[in-house]
Amino acid sequence: MKELMTTEQLLQGLKHYRRIARQDMLRAPETPHPDAFLQHAESRRALYVELGQYAEMHASDEVVEYALSLYRALPFVTGTPEHEHAEIKGRENALENFFLLVGLDPKTRREARSHRPKLGAAPAGTPAQG
Repeated sequence: MKELMTTEQLLQGLKHYRRIARQDMLRAPETPHPDAFLQHAESRRALYVELGQYAEMHASDEVVEYALSLYRALPFVTGTPEHEHAEIKGRENALENFFLLVGLDPKTRREARSHRPKLGAAPAGTPAQG
């Protein structure tokens, strides 16, 4: 990872991403799968809010670690039809956007990705999302 961002920079970036997710929520009816598109956007927006709240109380490096732990807990849904598992795909997309924002080393992201469970096999102590 590059030089850590300040909390203010993190919050500004997350605010920008929330706005994009909000715009996507508004245009959901125009898409081929409006319900899935809306759920994907809502899921992204909720994750940005969650990370923002965490960032208000923790240092930047702790926020990145928290995001990595959330990413590791997400089940793999790659290869499923586009409109299925919209909430999981939205959270995954939001976390990957966050990693781009903070300049996370791609190797670190790949390492975290390799620990993710298969769909329906969430790690112990982690509620399965669906």
